[in-house]
Amino acid sequence: MTRIISGRAGGTVLDVPAKGTRPTSDRVRESLFGALESADLVEGARVLDLYAGSGALGLESLSRGAVSADLVELSGPAAALIRKNADRLRTAGVPGTARVHRANAATYAETATAEWDLVFLDPPYDVPDTEITRALVGVAPRLSPDAAVIVERAKRSSPPDWDAAGLEPDRHRTYGDTTLWWGRPPR
Repeated sequence: MTRIISGRAGGTVLDVPAKGTRPTSDRVRESLFGALESADLVEGARVLDLYAGSGALGLESLSRGAVSADLVELSGPAAALIRKNADRLRTAGVPGTARVHRANAATYAETATAEWDLVFLDPPYDVPDTEITRALVGVAPRLSPDAAVIVERAKRSSPPDWDAAGLEPDRHRTYGDTTLWWGRPPR
């Protein structure tokens, strides 16, 4: 069962697509958002959730005070579930805006015109590194100066190609079979 961990909609259960996604575990999300909140990166943030799956990362951000979340998912059934999950947050009184985009993540990143403060890339483990790099290159010019970019991959995966996107690696942390890599715009 996937749920919103904390914030205004804490405890809200989220629907998860039956196949084709790998939701971030509650344990990993709890650790991730603890670190994000301690760095003051969630409250008031404009969030981009690429490869959104169930929308758990972007919706968790809204529950914790982000002002907006663009949730990008190519699968039609998954995008429909994200809309349903976003409606649950509105019912719980979450004021932030959730926009669901049914699109290829890298293509969306290349063509969007918004600016983001917090970006999540949580692709299926079989997505090639070249596509992740393409998404990072697309996102980089649309980041606010103090933005954070979080890439979630299998522990055995290569680190993201931050250099290709003109971004700087910040840190990484491994939780079981999952590694989170943090990047940011150059300072």
